[in-house]
Amino acid sequence: MTQSQTPVVLITGATAGIGYETALELARRGAHVIAAGRRRERLDALKAEAHGLRLDVVELDVTDAGSIERARDEVLRLSEGRGLDALVNNAGYGMVAPTLETTDADLRRQYDTNVFGLMAVTRAFVPQMVERGQGRLINVSSIGGRLTLPFFGAYNSTKYAVESLSDALRRELAPLGVRVSLIEPGPIKTEFADHSMSYVEQYKDPTSPWAAVYERAEQIRAQTDRFSGEPRDVARAIAHAVFARRPRVRYVMPLSSRLSLFMLSWLPTPAVDALFGWMLGLGAARAVPRTLPASKRTAASPPAHAHS
Repeated sequence: MTQSQTPVVLITGATAGIGYETALELARRGAHVIAAGRRRERLDALKAEAHGLRLDVVELDVTDAGSIERARDEVLRLSEGRGLDALVNNAGYGMVAPTLETTDADLRRQYDTNVFGLMAVTRAFVPQMVERGQGRLINVSSIGGRLTLPFFGAYNSTKYAVESLSDALRRELAPLGVRVSLIEPGPIKTEFADHSMSYVEQYKDPTSPWAAVYERAEQIRAQTDRFSGEPRDVARAIAHAVFARRPRVRYVMPLSSRLSLFMLSWLPTPAVDALFGWMLGLGAARAVPRTLPASKRTAASPPAHAHS
């Protein structure tokens, strides 16, 4: 896109955290932002905060084909038929639970939003960029797409999928003028952690081999929060991917996450496993006779789209 052009940017999951902050950041930098999400009251609050800026809102559930189609029609109307210059796939959520105890319903919901929803939105909006020979696709992944943490197996696996799909899309779309970037945040101070931790309460079970880890969940979260970055840090990275003449392939933030990835890449796998085990207290894991079959547990309801 040229410097004189006002880019039209759609951001999914814009009702909280990274998406909310990114919508404001891009609008302040002169973009025509179309902020999308499921919670109308939060979209209205965002529009009110962006008073005087070029920011429109549209309701969008990335897991609903009809919702995506209606959003595409609205984007065409708001952009006077041009379509998007940049798509920021930010909608997503995470869950925390032992991988073995994760229900099929919860696992499918993770993939429906974080993977299938992302691809459905991409297929809806990127073809017009291809037709024009110009555009940006920005997928919000996570350092959890390059590094798997215990109890984040479901969530991290969706981000590994996003990383692979984005790599394929980058190579396929580059000759057609569409640049693809990955945003890889580490821990960020948003509602994301609250949504993730809600699954701890849902899955907590004194008969679980990991009961001792469940009990330490809040303590572990408090330790992580000490190194968490701010949503504005991620918003600035996304803004660079939208506006820069040569956007990066990957953006990792905050600094502590970049350092962690670098150091862990040099450690042998058994050492990394031992480190995670020590950090999470996995040495306390013990097999306990169950009184309630895992299959009878109630799957947690899906939270609102709030990204990492």
